[in-house]
Amino acid sequence: MTNIENLENKEGIEKLKKLVDEIKFCFFKTNPENHNIESSTIMTAQNVDKDGNIWFFSGIDSDRNRDIKTNQKVELYFSCPEKNAYLSVNAEAHIVLDKEKMKELWNPLLKIWFKDGVDDQNISLIMAKTKTANYWDSEGGKMINFIKMIAAAITGTDNIDTTQGKIKL
Repeated sequence: MTNIENLENKEGIEKLKKLVDEIKFCFFKTNPENHNIESSTIMTAQNVDKDGNIWFFSGIDSDRNRDIKTNQKVELYFSCPEKNAYLSVNAEAHIVLDKEKMKELWNPLLKIWFKDGVDDQNISLIMAKTKTANYWDSEGGKMINFIKMIAAAITGTDNIDTTQGKIKL
């Protein structure tokens, strides 16, 4: 059974955080108006803060940062088929050079791209300020839902528990 759950404010931020923490990886699309796949890149979300902002590390000289300087609108597409969890986010991106925030979000694996850590000359943060989001989330894993789909086909009943909705912040 599909439940519609449109969320705002604190509830919306909690759902956003749950899904981003679960999935982590997203297609980060700059210049969404041009519908060009070349303006998308895969990125790892570091954190969702108390205001629903999604944080990423990025190279100062990256195409992504250059795009954000001219157009702050971005779209983020998170997908985890194994968990049947999907999230699309419309956001406004801001480049942030705050070393304290970088230290707070730092992950040692980032040394692959930023050899000097938070003191790297090419390091920046992107804060994606969430405006709206759409999500689809299913309880249980892929195998459980597959079994439920077979049972639903045999019995004619919908017993797959999914939740979908909009998030507005």
